[in-house]
Amino acid sequence: MSRIKEAFKNGKALIPFITCGDPDLETTKEVIKEAVANGANLIELGIPFSDPMAEGPVIQGANIRALRGGITTDIILDFVRDLRKEIKVPMVFMTYSNVVFSYGAEAFISTCKEIEIDGIILPDLPFEEKEEFSPICQKYGVNLISLIAPTSENRIAMIAKEAEGFLYIVSSLGVTGTRKEIKTDLKSIVEVVRQNTDIPCAIGFGISTPDQAKKMADISDGVIVGSAIIKILEKYGKCAPKYVGEYVKLIKDGLS
Repeated sequence: MSRIKEAFKNGKALIPFITCGDPDLETTKEVIKEAVANGANLIELGIPFSDPMAEGPVIQGANIRALRGGITTDIILDFVRDLRKEIKVPMVFMTYSNVVFSYGAEAFISTCKEIEIDGIILPDLPFEEKEEFSPICQKYGVNLISLIAPTSENRIAMIAKEAEGFLYIVSSLGVTGTRKEIKTDLKSIVEVVRQNTDIPCAIGFGISTPDQAKKMADISDGVIVGSAIIKILEKYGKCAPKYVGEYVKLIKDGLS
């Protein structure tokens, strides 16, 4: 069964997003180890895709670099199988429906179970179409994690009532990327979530500074940080793990 609830049991959860294979899988492994050593409670692993519609330029670039390096879904599944020998915190995949469809939904999700992936996030899967994957996820005990966006409005309660693992609350309209300011009325969204589920919620998209992370964590159960980490990887390449660890510690300390 999913261990996602473990990520939220000791205070606010910090969830780093890392694109697998950028710049290579050895670096990905070391980045994950540094992130966990410095306080990450759950790891969100991106499976590279050629048309990542929810991603801004920074994570798009990571997808392109990983794909050019020869990364495939099978390679990532094998990578996680080996990674689980060392990393015990909950982990989820973030990818797109086409990746799961093309691999074969049952084959993909059953392998997630085997390699101890606790959940999957599919940003292009509308809530109303989740039955494409939900029964298979339930069969194998892999949480299908729902997203709530500022545009969800009267659908928030409906999505929250059927949530699994944790709810991913999108902080802003548009794609991923660091933002100077987050202006969305997230407090009211979280209030509706709280009225309809006990499942924890974490806020992502645009969070890059300790101050932003603290503000988001004050109204939710955790924060997701992605583009800021990918920028470090883009800047330092194979030397990035140390700097990612320092950054994760900075954000984690800010949540305390």
